[in-house]
Amino acid sequence: MNNLRAISQIIEPQVTIEGAGVRLLRSIAPKVSNLFDPFLLFDHFAFNDPLEGPIRGFPTHPHRGIETVTYMLEGSTAHRDSLGNAGTIGPGDVQWMSAGRGILHEEMPRRGPSGNIYGFQLWVNLPSHLKMSEPRYQEVTASTIPTYEKDGVKIRVVTGMVDDVTGPVTEIAASPLYMDVELAPGLEWHFPIPNGHTLITYVFEGEGVFSGDPSTGSGTTIDAVKMVKYADGDYITVKTENTPVRFMLMAGAPFKEPIVPYGPFVMNTIEEIQQTLKELRNGTFIKE
Repeated sequence: MNNLRAISQIIEPQVTIEGAGVRLLRSIAPKVSNLFDPFLLFDHFAFNDPLEGPIRGFPTHPHRGIETVTYMLEGSTAHRDSLGNAGTIGPGDVQWMSAGRGILHEEMPRRGPSGNIYGFQLWVNLPSHLKMSEPRYQEVTASTIPTYEKDGVKIRVVTGMVDDVTGPVTEIAASPLYMDVELAPGLEWHFPIPNGHTLITYVFEGEGVFSGDPSTGSGTTIDAVKMVKYADGDYITVKTENTPVRFMLMAGAPFKEPIVPYGPFVMNTIEEIQQTLKELRNGTFIKE
């Protein structure tokens, strides 16, 4: 581990309105440039302002060609889909949905005891040979997500591996690492990331010094709420001073395939998008 990953981009999340008027902070969205391959979208949702009025949600909508990951911190989301799945994702729970060739689903947020709703949605691409695969669905409760704890470092591992702690979400095409990392004050944390893998972090509480060179001690102070993209290398460092820091870490090997995003669909060609829209119009999008 001798090649520290430098910060290549700091992204200020932008307020976006989605669904039936849901206010989100969006850091990345699907684009033809595909700069975050295999990751397509990252949204941070919070409905904690009484002025926002009654909570709206995401009424029934289609997806094709992607995997969506919902990670709740506070409150809950009730969901239903065209596979017949229905349930509620509560605090600390994860829903990982592989839309494959097509799924229709709805997600309706509900406030927790504190009155807050708080969570993240990540979209991960599917490679071309799996775009039209059978839709799949994994619902993971908070109690089954293992926590790695050592010397003031606390990591909830959703998917991937930290030392010998393995996340419960498996068989994801991109084989990504997706984890919730919390560092106590006064720490320095080094973490290996395979060379060539895309790496992004999303700081949502506190602040830390990211990508400080251990020999010179330099680095960039990143405070909540910001997304950071890194250049290539073997490892990342995060140092805390007087305050703790908490961030989501996402890493994965890029597919290096062209993409054509269109709303809730991400395919490889414009013809595939046209075919998708045709199926939606003639009622053949969902296969019995």
